[in-house]
Amino acid sequence: MTSETIGSKRAGWGMLILLVLLMAVAIYGFVTQVTQIEHTDGPGPIINVFLCVLLIVSCIVSLSGLFIVEPNQAVVLILFGRYRGTVKDPGFWWVNPFTSKRKISLRVRNFDSQQLKVNDKKGNPIEISAVVVWRVRDTAQATFDVEDYAEYVHVQAESAIRRFATEYPYDETDGEPVSLRSSIDEVSHALGAAIQERVRAAGVSIDEARIKHLAYAPEIAHAMLQRQQAEAIIAARQKIVDGAVGMVEMALHKLNEHQVVTLDEECKAAMVSNLLVVLCGDQRTQPIINAGTLY
Repeated sequence: MTSETIGSKRAGWGMLILLVLLMAVAIYGFVTQVTQIEHTDGPGPIINVFLCVLLIVSCIVSLSGLFIVEPNQAVVLILFGRYRGTVKDPGFWWVNPFTSKRKISLRVRNFDSQQLKVNDKKGNPIEISAVVVWRVRDTAQATFDVEDYAEYVHVQAESAIRRFATEYPYDETDGEPVSLRSSIDEVSHALGAAIQERVRAAGVSIDEARIKHLAYAPEIAHAMLQRQQAEAIIAARQKIVDGAVGMVEMALHKLNEHQVVTLDEECKAAMVSNLLVVLCGDQRTQPIINAGTLY
């Protein structure tokens, strides 16, 4: 596994000025020596012309060592097949002109996964997709340890999402308090950790992972919707019954406490039955006045 190191560099503006001055001197020397060839019999001017040309070519080649690093960008340096460090400092720099320079963005990226069809922990087919926020952490690993780090992140993230969805149920139950639908924060944190473990070899850091789409598969969506509606109705009925029983109990207690009327057990049972019908009924009740007796 390759580890990131700081690359050696020089200030670009200083090197640019130096190279321009050297080229100016070399061009001036070239022109001067060319004019001396016709008036001189010795090989001196020819040698000087050759040296001036060599200096001009060297300066032109050295200009290729200049490069710019933008904010949140890194440049990986490779010299003759060997890693020579990474430059992350923004600015204008110069390195050995024979050094290969690969630019890598350190900016935050979003990856929107496809809708995957998997089975949850209870075996119910569901559709799930997620949004993964990531960035390059180690430029050396991203460059040398994987072929294409962006594609690697996409493939491994979808694999992690598919595996992760099988560890939780879609809805929470008595035995499974954590579910994909209700435990959003806990599930998102666990999903991010699962993806991070898979992409660690690529030198990538996962900033956030959240479920974007979650639904039952079409073949069971209608049946599961009916089940959810039934559970909601049962829960609502339980609250209604609990409230009605409490109100009946309070009514009997108040009547007995203030001695408004004395009721025997049969009258209490009739009163409880009538109150429960009124309080728990779906439709509005119609009052009936009893003109006779209860017996």
